[in-house]
Amino acid sequence: MTRASIVGWAHTPFGKLEDPDVESLMARVSGEALAHAGVGTDQVDGIYVGVMNNGFSKQGFEAAQVALGQPDLAYTPSTHLENACATGSAALYAALDFVESGRGRVALVVGAEKMTATPLVQTSDILLSASYRREEADIDGGFAGVFGRIAANYFQRYGDRSEELARIAAKNHLNGVSNPYAQMRRDFGFEFCNLVSDKNPYVAAPLRRTDCSLISDGAAAIVVADEETAETLHRSIGFRARVQANDILPLSRRDPTAFEGARRAWNGAREMAGVSLDDLDFVETHDCFTIAELIEYEAMGLAAPGEGYRVVRDGTAQKGGKLPVNASGGLKAKGHPIGATGVSMHVMACLQLMNEAGDMQVGGVELGGVFNMGGAAVANYVSILERRR
Repeated sequence: MTRASIVGWAHTPFGKLEDPDVESLMARVSGEALAHAGVGTDQVDGIYVGVMNNGFSKQGFEAAQVALGQPDLAYTPSTHLENACATGSAALYAALDFVESGRGRVALVVGAEKMTATPLVQTSDILLSASYRREEADIDGGFAGVFGRIAANYFQRYGDRSEELARIAAKNHLNGVSNPYAQMRRDFGFEFCNLVSDKNPYVAAPLRRTDCSLISDGAAAIVVADEETAETLHRSIGFRARVQANDILPLSRRDPTAFEGARRAWNGAREMAGVSLDDLDFVETHDCFTIAELIEYEAMGLAAPGEGYRVVRDGTAQKGGKLPVNASGGLKAKGHPIGATGVSMHVMACLQLMNEAGDMQVGGVELGGVFNMGGAAVANYVSILERRR
């Protein structure tokens, strides 16, 4: 079986963008990614599109929209994937499977979402679809309320960690200042993030506004190629391992303070790659809410259950720490356009591995991890990436 590599990418800024729809966002990145990879439209054997939509737009059938921006791709097989907040990674993994199975040599992955044109009340309801509506639809605060409940359960079991959540928010906002693609390039500082105020109210107690990721527009694209093709191109970022693990959807049927599916994905990826956390130089992790990043420290093995606060206090996850986490600013500062997020996280990792991350760059990187999840750690994707050339 051939090994697939990432050979090119493109990324819009994230934020409230003037682009009117997903079609225009995908058009911005699809041609740019192919040009960055150095491949023509005639070389693309398959297209994999990640858009959650689910009500953000009446126009569906996103797989057919890439060719509207790249007419030469009109007859290229194209498939749309959706897996909640892990939609982008689902599209990427499908493209990798396509290439590694030998069905094609080059695949284009495009992830996008247009969220800011939708009224906030409607947006909250759309996002709540990533939870189990039968039991969780009435939680105050929508999807933020789901994670607020997770945080409340965690605090009840392990103690109030509001200060540590504020430090995670401050860390990621500081890192986001250096990210030219980030929606929020502002260093708020710990004191602001830790204080409940008119400018930082509770959204879903105990989560404050600074504990919650942003509603965003944006797109990212990646070109994947087989080994033989990658050898002829400018760059090659390979997967030492990639693992998906799921968990049961309703929070009532599992321990909401332990992301068991995420733990299994991380354990499987480390075993497949033959590495430990000490071998990783950085991680991009899914901080849709700060409590998620805290629990993810435990799921990836940085701390025992209930002791993720130690990672915050000892500076392990800081940019200059033992294992920098979210040097890009994460979803917290970079933004979280649902379908684009998983693709974006892999682009951020590629920039680090190519030593092209600019002011975001972590020194001396050789191996990096990406964790993207759908819902409250229901669909869990872990990639361990390395530079091949």
